[in-house]
Amino acid sequence: MAQVRYADSHEWHVLEGGIVTIGISRFAVDELTDVTFVELPAPGTKIQAGGSIGEVESVKATSEIYSGISGEIVEINQKVVDDPSMLNADPSPTGPAWLVRVKPSNVAELDALLDEKTYQAKYPAA
Repeated sequence: MAQVRYADSHEWHVLEGGIVTIGISRFAVDELTDVTFVELPAPGTKIQAGGSIGEVESVKATSEIYSGISGEIVEINQKVVDDPSMLNADPSPTGPAWLVRVKPSNVAELDALLDEKTYQAKYPAA
């Protein structure tokens, strides 16, 4: 698997084959508790690094989802929109509950994100 990069806002990013897949970390899911709703933008939406790309709602809170990279959304995970509980089960980068896939306009933006070791050190419960 390609290297995983993390935003401080708890989204993971994986670059494979020129496309970045974005999801939320286990830390974020644990903080939210039971995820009950996911809202994502339509494919074709242009996004900016640091900008919101949707919302995740739980019984406890609503939280914005942010992108660590600029580009265009090429795919959303409709299965997670239809069944948000998938995030509760396995939000990991190797699991089925990714959120969006992005064609990046500048892959170098990923370098500004945390590597897995740094993220784990900063957020030990992650």
